[in-house]
Amino acid sequence: QVQLAESGGGSVQAGGSLRLSCVASRYTYCPSDMSWWRQAPGKEREFVSGMDDNGRTRYIDSVKGRFTISQEKAKNTVYLQMNSLKPEDTAMYYCKRRCLDSFISTWGQGTQVTVSS
Repeated sequence: QVQLAESGGGSVQAGGSLRLSCVASRYTYCPSDMSWWRQAPGKEREFVSGMDDNGRTRYIDSVKGRFTISQEKAKNTVYLQMNSLKPEDTAMYYCKRRCLDSFISTWGQGTQVTVSS
């Protein structure tokens, strides 16, 4: 079964940048939708950004123009470039892979992002 491992989180000041990575291992190919989600303390997990198997991207409104999702298929890696970070971006960030043929979803363990004002 595929495993996802996120990295790249950390603590930054408002206005700073981070790049998150999500590497898939024990990889079995399926047409997939890759996405990033986040969960702040006391809040529900929310969708942040996604990319389908054709490379089409989507974002929640609050990160449009600041975050960019990308993928290197040869490295089985998905990235989330986060610029102009705000304190409200503070959360645990999770990577998710959903196979579009089986609808099986896999989650990573998360990486913490903390933005101070």
